[in-house]
Amino acid sequence: MIQSLTSATTRAALERLGQSYGANASQTTSSDTQASGQAQGVKSPSFDQVLAEVSGAVGNNLEKAESLSMQKMEGGDVSVREVVNSVMDAERSLNTAIAIRDKIVQAYLEVSRMQI
Repeated sequence: MIQSLTSATTRAALERLGQSYGANASQTTSSDTQASGQAQGVKSPSFDQVLAEVSGAVGNNLEKAESLSMQKMEGGDVSVREVVNSVMDAERSLNTAIAIRDKIVQAYLEVSRMQI
């Protein structure tokens, strides 16, 4: 659902960001970071995993809102309050995802304009 809302330019920028992040992450891993992660026994999720979880949660909220709306329209046993709450949650999630996407693209464009 999120992919259908993003423009081609935004998708291309996010793909380049993902490619550069993947290449840099393997090159810039420090021994201090590895040692602290191993000492604590906790593996922190990567940036792309976090974004995948967020987009999955947004998709789930949108699907839930759509299914409750359809159930109500078909005469199902769903209260109007449940439908409104789920639609509002989905809208809030979608607005958050769009804001995150915009900030990521803005940050990528700023970094790409930097002179080395």
